[in-house]
Amino acid sequence: MSLPSFQLLRPKTLDEAVALMAKHGGEVKIVAGGTDLLPSMKQKLFTPPYVLDLGGVRELRGIRNLPGDGIEIGALTTLSTVEHSALVRKDYPVLYQAVKTVASPVLRNMGTIGGNVCLDTRCLWYNQSLLWRKSCGFCLKKDGDLCHVAPGGKFCWAAFSGDTPPALLCLGAELEIAGPNGLRCTPLSEFYVNDGMVRLHLAANEIVTRVFLPEASAGWRGSYQKLRVRGSIDYPLAGVAVALKMKSGRVENARVAITALNPAPFLVKDADAHLVGAVPSEEIAERIGELAARTAKPLTTSALTPEYRREMVRVFAKRAVMAAAN
Repeated sequence: MSLPSFQLLRPKTLDEAVALMAKHGGEVKIVAGGTDLLPSMKQKLFTPPYVLDLGGVRELRGIRNLPGDGIEIGALTTLSTVEHSALVRKDYPVLYQAVKTVASPVLRNMGTIGGNVCLDTRCLWYNQSLLWRKSCGFCLKKDGDLCHVAPGGKFCWAAFSGDTPPALLCLGAELEIAGPNGLRCTPLSEFYVNDGMVRLHLAANEIVTRVFLPEASAGWRGSYQKLRVRGSIDYPLAGVAVALKMKSGRVENARVAITALNPAPFLVKDADAHLVGAVPSEEIAERIGELAARTAKPLTTSALTPEYRREMVRVFAKRAVMAAAN
């Protein structure tokens, strides 16, 4: 499969990038590492007349310590840089656990944290070649008017399958977003839309520029558990992140999040109510597994059955709680 024709735009500064986005509006696609966008363009899922390459905007790279505030990760920082950061590994272990599971070392050398946060949703009927999709009459998300996952519905169930967002949700991350009206910050928990087509609260002329991790969540213990067919390369078919703030053997604060089971990554509601003040145990971990399974809405968006994926969410949530506690 070959790429469609497009004009490549290569800004050197963030201001220049924002100006080009404003000029071309919805006709431009942003490429950072290209590990998701370029294969999708080859599948003719996207045929933009313009592609904006952010590779030259150096100000969006790197991890910086913000004394008293936490850390800042530029959106163009590669996943391998995050993985090998001693600061991330020491203070934000749930993010380290998640990022090291993304794809393979080669792809982590190219893929970026911003790209993983903004990953397109995935579905058995959507992420296919043009010929394959045409033979099925296309789908609601692209070129068709029928959802093959939930026939007759007008809601897209394509699943969000990024590994780092559930970890970032557990850490209370915020995003900096640049647009024609300047910079704005938003909690990551308010960035996603539970709709496979809409996906993000991000305008066509806006760019995610930085990820902020607060100092308040530094030092929390963490674990990320991931279901995939192969031990490398594959996107998650279910993922659970757990972050615990421990004091004297008891949980002082806690967050649990899931991915790859809904059109958006979600924090598991009321997980903290079962964990805070308790000494983690098998019984409590079982309860968190039940909550995570109830939060998940796996449908037939992958090769594995929804029933199996839901059961594995329960299992992985229990494992993640115990692993983080220990």
